[in-house]
Amino acid sequence: MASISLRGVQKAYGDGAPVIRNVDLDIGENEFCVFLGPSGCGKSTLLRMIAGLEDVTDGDLSIGGKIVNDVPAAQRGVAMVFQSYALFPHMSVFENMAFGLKLAKTPKDEIERKVREAARILQLEALLERKPKALSGGQRQRVAIGRAIVREPGVFLFDEPLSNLDATLRGQTRVEIARLHKQFAKASVVYVTHDQIEAMTLADKIVLLHSGKDTERYGSIAQIGAPLELYHRPKSRFVAGFIGSPRMNFLPGKVASVDAQVVLVTLDHTGENVRVPVSSVGLQSAQPVTLGVRPEHLEFVDASAASQEGVLARTVSLVEQLGEHSYVHLDQPGGAVLIAKAPGNTRLAPGDRASLLVPLTACHLFTEDGFAAASLETVEHYA
Repeated sequence: MASISLRGVQKAYGDGAPVIRNVDLDIGENEFCVFLGPSGCGKSTLLRMIAGLEDVTDGDLSIGGKIVNDVPAAQRGVAMVFQSYALFPHMSVFENMAFGLKLAKTPKDEIERKVREAARILQLEALLERKPKALSGGQRQRVAIGRAIVREPGVFLFDEPLSNLDATLRGQTRVEIARLHKQFAKASVVYVTHDQIEAMTLADKIVLLHSGKDTERYGSIAQIGAPLELYHRPKSRFVAGFIGSPRMNFLPGKVASVDAQVVLVTLDHTGENVRVPVSSVGLQSAQPVTLGVRPEHLEFVDASAASQEGVLARTVSLVEQLGEHSYVHLDQPGGAVLIAKAPGNTRLAPGDRASLLVPLTACHLFTEDGFAAASLETVEHYA
């Protein structure tokens, strides 16, 4: 089928600053690649450049080893599923799914076979004669996916296809998309979303994009990797804060001492000490740093341990009870909030004092420029 390659790709409108900067990316055959990032970071613009709906201002875009910068969208061998479904309201489900094949002058018997096979896979067989207005949102999205499937493209492009669905339908359709990718194993998939759950559950590879001034300094891509790689080994504070819900806790501090294997960090405001197993290369005593730890890695311990190294003493401000587990919000000096994950039956309540152990192997350390400290080797047994 088709691999995708981008080299030095940029996009600008008129004389304005580029909205996509210095993108170098390879998406292999049979790979499910998700573009993830905050609003305005250029996820959909990058996808539309691959589709041929936006021009490439600079750099080379290749599909299947062929540079396609000047190749029209219809000749790129890609199929796109839009956020808005984009179905023809006057056509039946069958006619909507067959439309692209008819334009390509595909024989009628082949159209019939391909549409009915796609309808079977998507469980739309009983709906082929209905018009879009008679369908639910989830059914309309499946029709849009079916219209892409019948073309048997080398590349599937999805532009936030689940954002118009309610929570239950999003979950169901996400499972269907994952199942379809396994059935059409030779096709590459590029999928745009701002939803972390979609990204983490669907992707073989996540391309996390950032926006604003960071793109001017570092380009549009913040990090590329497998979902758990971004989660457990973020290369920057931006990645660490964006991936994960609730987000990673960040505690400002300063380097108290360094050796070849461990950095001792003293937290601002409280003077609490936490040891972090990182390479000390480039770190100096009194250097400002930020300690990062995820809510599920903090461990509640007995109050008698409050004065020990690596233990934080805080006051509970809020408890979110979610059934299986709870999220405990604790006041932080300076007005910030620390969040820790607790069992669903926790008895903690606002006003209680709690002691939390920061495990040595679950810490991240970020320097003032926002990047992870050199040679970070943590969370190995959590990954």
